[in-house]
Amino acid sequence: MDDATRTEIEAAAFRRLRRHLMEDRPEVQNIDLMTLAGFCRNCLSRWMAEAAAERGVALTEAEAREAFYGMPYAEWKAAHQTEARPEQKAAFDRAFAANVGPRKD
Repeated sequence: MDDATRTEIEAAAFRRLRRHLMEDRPEVQNIDLMTLAGFCRNCLSRWMAEAAAERGVALTEAEAREAFYGMPYAEWKAAHQTEARPEQKAAFDRAFAANVGPRKD
C-alpha cells in the first residue's frame, strides 16, 4: 500500500471514529472515555491541534475543539455532558495523570 492510500484510509477511519463518538454515541461521557480508554473527544481534538502544529498550521485548542465537535465546545458540553460524580472525577484524575500528564487547571 502506498503512503497516500494509507493516509486516505487512516483519515477515513478517523472520520468514522469521530462520527461514532459524536453522532452514534453522544451519550457516552468524556470522563468515562478517559477513564476506560485513556483518551476522550478532547484528546482527539488536542491531537488534531498537535498534528497541525507539527505541519506549521496554527490551530488553537478552541479551534481544534470546534473542528472536532462541529460546534463550540461549550455548546456540546451543555447539550451532551452531565455533571460527574465524585468517584468519576477521582477515576478521571488518575487516568488523566497516567495518559496525559499533570492537569494544568
